[in-house]
Amino acid sequence: MSRLPALHAPTAPPGTTDRYSALPLLAVCLGYFMVILDVTVVTVALPVIGTGLHAGVTGLQWVVDGYTLVFAGLLLFCGGLGDRLGGKTVLLGGLGVFTLASAGCALAPAVTVLVLARLVQGLGAALMVPSSLALLRSAYPDRTARARAFGVWGTVAGLAAGTGPVLGGLLVAGPGWRSVFFLNLPVGAAALLLTVRHVPRPAADRSRPGLDLPAQLAAAGSLAGLAGGCIEAGALGWTHPAVLGAFALCAASLVAFVWLERRSPAPMLPPGLFRAPAFSASAVIGVLLNAGFYGLLFLAPLYFQRLHHYSALRTGFALLPAVGVVAVGSALAGRLTARTGPRLPMVVGLVVGAAGLFGWLPAGPATPYAVLVAPMAAAGFGTALTMPASTAAVMEAAPGARSGAAAAVFNAGRQIGSALGVALFGTLVAGGLVPGLHAAVVLGGTGFLLAAVLAARYIPRAGKPT
Repeated sequence: MSRLPALHAPTAPPGTTDRYSALPLLAVCLGYFMVILDVTVVTVALPVIGTGLHAGVTGLQWVVDGYTLVFAGLLLFCGGLGDRLGGKTVLLGGLGVFTLASAGCALAPAVTVLVLARLVQGLGAALMVPSSLALLRSAYPDRTARARAFGVWGTVAGLAAGTGPVLGGLLVAGPGWRSVFFLNLPVGAAALLLTVRHVPRPAADRSRPGLDLPAQLAAAGSLAGLAGGCIEAGALGWTHPAVLGAFALCAASLVAFVWLERRSPAPMLPPGLFRAPAFSASAVIGVLLNAGFYGLLFLAPLYFQRLHHYSALRTGFALLPAVGVVAVGSALAGRLTARTGPRLPMVVGLVVGAAGLFGWLPAGPATPYAVLVAPMAAAGFGTALTMPASTAAVMEAAPGARSGAAAAVFNAGRQIGSALGVALFGTLVAGGLVPGLHAAVVLGGTGFLLAAVLAARYIPRAGKPT
């Protein structure tokens, strides 16, 4: 960031900024910082939240997945909304919603209220993320500068992920778990101010037809049924009528979504996006990547606190090998992507991440902490190396007029992966923490290797068409 001079570039075209301007990038990244920080901060606080609000594993899964479900379910709609109304307008709305919902989380008297407030947080996140990527694309038209901007965007996410566990442990050990959510209030206020003053406003495409609300409801119903069935299966069993009903809702809603989208004049999921192999592969990679990494982040605090009796603060420091390298990996990914294209960092990152997940197989009640340091570092570094590169691959493969929808599809895939990772991994440990953890890391590591194959096959080298 030290290379970035002050704002004001007289040669920049309307709706863009100087290729190295810092303030628009900072403003856009702050909102994403909150989104990612909230994931890792809450993860460390979960056991304490469960004790304070008398919630079991299923309730804690809903605290995490209630947020990610709404986030994923509304991303397509909010991406289209950003293309239609303008990214800056939608980003400001998302910042306001997320900040207010964070106050609701902090004041929640019961786990049900906390889950409801997390749902509203998910709406704010869905408004923010695709619009932030679209704004970065329009603000940095130069390809190299855009790749670096995406690298900074990923680095900020890495800083949030790395800061989260330690900060969460400090807050839980000090003021208490509610301060985890109060933390978002000053960050949200700063992001709102910077966005209003320094982010250029690209022209909105008001010529596009109206947004398809019935299809949106169908998409949300499908995601809710899938994640809800996976979560409740851990407590009720896979053949329980409620679980089977959730999966039936998922299937029926998916069929309805496809039917509605094929007949819509303004589909949320433009079929042309998937004609680019790099775009389709990157979307699938996003699902597999988040499922493995965030599923592990859900289980690791439970492992350290329940089997090794770590405090929340010690758990935060224990997770540093996994999240502390994220900023380094994200920064390196931005540089590599600008020089070599996204394929190399994606393939290398996914293979390293798979090795890290498989490295958790020796974990047990008597396993020394030192044995898990390298696996955690590999999982975090591999994820960080992959994410900015896959973001760049998605945005390069998408037409400019569909940048908001493209960002929404990619991030929806990532959040679906997060929700499924938490749901499936949490269900696997219902029968026993250690055997469930082993099954989970095998599942996650296999997903990383599959994603590496997809990247090697479909992501183009630098300078080649997508």
